[in-house]
Amino acid sequence: MESTKTVAAQHDEAPIPAETVVVPERGFTINRKKALVAAAILWTGFAITVWLVLTGRTGGFDEWGLMSYRTGEELGPSGPALVFESVRDVTALGGVFLRNLFAVAAVVALLFLKMRREAFLYAATVITGWLANTGVKLLVGRERPQIVPHLTEAGGESFPSGHSFSAAVVYIAMAIAFAALSKNHTVRYTVIGFAMVLSAMVAWSRVMLGVHFPSDVTAGWLGGAGWAFLAAALLYAPAKAAADSEAGKKLDPAH
Repeated sequence: MESTKTVAAQHDEAPIPAETVVVPERGFTINRKKALVAAAILWTGFAITVWLVLTGRTGGFDEWGLMSYRTGEELGPSGPALVFESVRDVTALGGVFLRNLFAVAAVVALLFLKMRREAFLYAATVITGWLANTGVKLLVGRERPQIVPHLTEAGGESFPSGHSFSAAVVYIAMAIAFAALSKNHTVRYTVIGFAMVLSAMVAWSRVMLGVHFPSDVTAGWLGGAGWAFLAAALLYAPAKAAADSEAGKKLDPAH
């Protein structure tokens, strides 16, 4: 009887009120001059790498990078199996499925955080980055390395690395977008710096798997990172205009 009364009393209690979620205030707008400087430095590095590849000056660096993770007569991966599994996990972050999944999730999250401007800018950066990478591959092109056995499947042109370029664009541009939630310089630089390191890890994983030369991933990462900063500067105004338009406002989840 007592337990029945207890259950009934619980049903009579008022429901727990929902908590109010406060959306963080935008902390900053990206400094377009600094973004242009960063883009210029990165694209200069990209241009130098392209010149080195076209003039055949990266042979020693490329061979060293490919051989650094190999051992034995069959040139298999060195180190414990855990390292190899970790390399495959890291490289998957730059793959078409996960990369695009995270990109779409980031756009949706930005819209729910009422950051339409950042959502539009991020989407434009990723789409134009894909077009830029495709164009560069068509202009340069390169056969994939045959120095060591490939540890994963890979097709298409080798230079520049699409994994490296796209991972840099997706993750660095994502960091730039979400960094707008903080007014603290240290927090913003840490978030963006982490994205740069993560995308660089994705790039080098392609070398460890034997499907790209080190010069491929170097150029890919420099080009992708440069595009993320360049787009943040040049596409900001049109992204803001699109976000403030009547059509853009309809994408607000609260609309």
